[in-house]
Amino acid sequence: MTSSLNYSARVSNILLSSIAEEVGFKVGDTIISINGTAPRDLIDYNFLCSDVFLLLQVLDTQGVSYQVEIEKDYDEDLGLEFETALFDGLIQCNNRCPFCFIDQQPLGKRDSLYLKDDDYRLSFLYGSYLTLTNLTKKEWKRIENMRLSPLFVSVHAIEPDIRVKLLKNERAGEIKRQLQWFRDKRLQIHAQIVVCPGINDGIHLEKTLLGLAEFHSKENPTVISTAVVPVGLTRFRPRENELIPVDETKSKEVIRQVQLLQKKFLSELNSHFVWLADEWFLIAKKELPPEFHYEDYPQISNGVGSIRKFIKEFYSICEKRLPIKIDKEKTLIWVVGNAVEKVFQPLVKKINQVENLTVTLVALKSEYWGQEITVTGLLTGKDLISGLQNIYLGDGVLIPSVMLKNDNDIFLDDITIQEISSILKTSLIPIDNITNFIEICLSE
Repeated sequence: MTSSLNYSARVSNILLSSIAEEVGFKVGDTIISINGTAPRDLIDYNFLCSDVFLLLQVLDTQGVSYQVEIEKDYDEDLGLEFETALFDGLIQCNNRCPFCFIDQQPLGKRDSLYLKDDDYRLSFLYGSYLTLTNLTKKEWKRIENMRLSPLFVSVHAIEPDIRVKLLKNERAGEIKRQLQWFRDKRLQIHAQIVVCPGINDGIHLEKTLLGLAEFHSKENPTVISTAVVPVGLTRFRPRENELIPVDETKSKEVIRQVQLLQKKFLSELNSHFVWLADEWFLIAKKELPPEFHYEDYPQISNGVGSIRKFIKEFYSICEKRLPIKIDKEKTLIWVVGNAVEKVFQPLVKKINQVENLTVTLVALKSEYWGQEITVTGLLTGKDLISGLQNIYLGDGVLIPSVMLKNDNDIFLDDITIQEISSILKTSLIPIDNITNFIEICLSE
């Protein structure tokens, strides 16, 4: 099933001093075909554009079709960026997972929030997770022929009956056969398990991890790594949702269980192979593992080791960039989810060593989602308004850009930065990374 939102390779940006700029491409132009082939997505586009000689059929913003001939170096980029990576539409999910975040949102928000992505192309390009239940024979063949590897797969359970119960899709029970297909084709995946207490935890979690480890070898692993993530629930989830939230006791239980298996895998596979998302340790109020534990951070996008990596980069940049003092007094608020409050306090202490600079950490839980423990990326506009309205906000509020969606100024609840700034009567300043954070703190 595909969405009808975007069906064309419409240009959204043209890089400066690029071939595309030299040729005369304009924002809004649409690529119809490359050497006679219509690209389905960014994967096709990159593959087709790797040739030295290109003949592009283009439709301009006035609806006029024209051709462009280009001769370039092999693999040289044209310098075009597109509105979407999927020119023929999004492959959506037909599972009915009770833990799906899409179904745990309130109604009436922007349409893009309700699109259920289960597209292998986004998995290959950007590391999003898919279930493999929505692939046709044609798509399986394309993955093989184009060597689209690694993919990121939501396994959740390796026992067919448990996985069918979780995904509410009979095709979910084919996961072992699908893993064998990846092995036979010498393709690779990163796996994910969302632990739902009472369903796929305990002995079922152990069976899944041991089963996935059978597809990992030192020389040519099929399953490269596995992340274990706690289920995230919101107050908007359907009433018939049978899931139980993860609490401190359950977190400690899962940590003990996985750490025992990590020792086994490290001995047998020369890798921990499975990693726990940082949230487990935050919920359990336990110390995060040391940095070396995460090896080469294969599951960083899943929140595995992201805090340790952030802390290391923070101190590294501070050692190079922090002055003794700044000329003018400056007071800033730094908003984060309350899940990271304890581990971020030393960072605030470090940056406040700069004379005339005061950064106050404000750690919020999400009343909007109904979560007692909240990661930063799930804080909404309403959470910021309610959490900050009675606080002295100084010279501005720093907000990690993970709160904002689609590279714009909109929070998950459709409230904009401008609306919040107006209500709080202060500036909201998005921060993209640690360097950006330090620069803003030190700037005039």
